[in-house]
Amino acid sequence: MNRSTDDKPVTPYLRLDVERMERNIQTLQSRLDRLGVALRPHVKTCKSIEVARRMLGRSNIGITVSTLAEAAHFLDHEIRDQIYAVGIAPSKLRAVADLERRGARLRIVLDHPATARQVADTAAAVGHRYEVLLEIDADRQRAGFAPEDPALIEAAQVLERGGCAIAGVLTHMGGAYACTDRACLEQAAERERSAAVEAAEALRAAGFCCDIVSVGSTPTARFATDLSGVTEVRAGTHVFMDLVMAGLGVCRTDDIAIAVIGEIIGYREHAGEWLIDAGWMALSADRGTAGQEKDFGYGRVISDTGSPDHDLIVRTASQEHGVIARRDGERLGAEAFEIGQRVSILPNHACATAAQHEGYRLHGSRSRDGDWWPRMRGW
Repeated sequence: MNRSTDDKPVTPYLRLDVERMERNIQTLQSRLDRLGVALRPHVKTCKSIEVARRMLGRSNIGITVSTLAEAAHFLDHEIRDQIYAVGIAPSKLRAVADLERRGARLRIVLDHPATARQVADTAAAVGHRYEVLLEIDADRQRAGFAPEDPALIEAAQVLERGGCAIAGVLTHMGGAYACTDRACLEQAAERERSAAVEAAEALRAAGFCCDIVSVGSTPTARFATDLSGVTEVRAGTHVFMDLVMAGLGVCRTDDIAIAVIGEIIGYREHAGEWLIDAGWMALSADRGTAGQEKDFGYGRVISDTGSPDHDLIVRTASQEHGVIARRDGERLGAEAFEIGQRVSILPNHACATAAQHEGYRLHGSRSRDGDWWPRMRGW
């Protein structure tokens, strides 16, 4: 949290528009309220207790985490009900048990009978009863059991014999990120729902409890039209949004709540490009828009008026430098910027860009400009 001599934050830094964030939270919450399903926010995007509390709102269902460091951090802030939504590494099982002894209710996820056997063995060794969600592969692109796979029932049997509890099923429709229109996103949401419900029904038919049927991604959460049989939705990117979400049609550009603020430090006259003091250490190396209709390089440049400049992107980045150029390859003139001018860069991927920073400088009428919310880091 160093400050420069004129009391402006040292660049590059991450700015959070609180009003946009709160609008994004309410938009998704209202949609899920209409569909009659609870939201379990994924805090991997924000990694901030201040943001997480706003994402939870009036819900008491709990959160989703992606690291055990997140689990510990949010437990320290009295958020106890958690799902660790990454396939469990057996070496982490003792740490999970330790967190539960501290007061967490931390459900774990797995997708293979061999992992189930290791969980059962560790449960016996440490005297702990793990609650387990079986991960379902809704699109054959990520981890998980196929709903009809006999290994699903086998894993449940191994866990139950080992004294563990089957908490339910969980899936994530990663394939939704390849969609190009609304119809595709709606179909992806339905495939996600139907795969999870089918797997839950298979487990119940085999005699197992399946209280939780958990689905989620920001694209499918925003485009689901029917969530029958689902008990909860997980989403995280919706809190900030990003250029990938805008490219999918999930949000508008002016819904994006975070931006990296950098300073113009030079001009490459021979190339017609400007240099900024924000490279991939500030913007991240995520190139998520590269596969979309409009590729915004390492981020999209925002003009002094606060509107996106459709022509300007961070074309390339090194560790601490970025190169601002026109997206169409035409030269930028010497009049485009001034040395020392500050500009905003919208992120390709909110999770990756936010992860490069220690916290958020707040912006907007509902906060004092410059107020600071810290982020946690680590695994």
